[in-house]
Amino acid sequence: MMNTKLKPQAAPAVADPHEETIRALYMESLHLVERLHRRLLDVIKDEFDRQGRDDVNAVQALLLFNIGNSELTAGELRSRGYYLGSNVSYNVKKLVDLGFINHQRSRIDRRSVRISLTPEGQAIAETVGKLYERHIGSIEKVGGIGEGEFSQMNKLLQRLDRFWNDQILYRL
Repeated sequence: MMNTKLKPQAAPAVADPHEETIRALYMESLHLVERLHRRLLDVIKDEFDRQGRDDVNAVQALLLFNIGNSELTAGELRSRGYYLGSNVSYNVKKLVDLGFINHQRSRIDRRSVRISLTPEGQAIAETVGKLYERHIGSIEKVGGIGEGEFSQMNKLLQRLDRFWNDQILYRL
């Protein structure tokens, strides 16, 4: 015989207002971090568009800027945070083909390929550097973000980075 008596339902848990506030603020921060990265790429793309350059995209230009005067392996690009995408090999190969990056086998470890910028790659990196310098010259006046705000923002972003890193390292 089937039991037709209904079990009483537990009252839905009342959400903790503090937790709900943290949830909303955390989700807003995640959205802003993603949006800011996309916006930075838009700003870089706009700079190259103004110069009539379409031979390099914003992701590649940012990668060239981050490499700068260094000589690195492709793996170091990701581990140092110089490249945020998943297809680093594709972009490195494309930049080699375009003549922006030199690549050569490491003398120490023949399996490893070392990369550095060509003069053409350095010119792209300098364009991004000059863009940043223009921003630095006006961000306090125009953007209203000064030394104190940047210092606080950087501390908070470093703490968030550390939190996420711990989530990965310790599988929290």
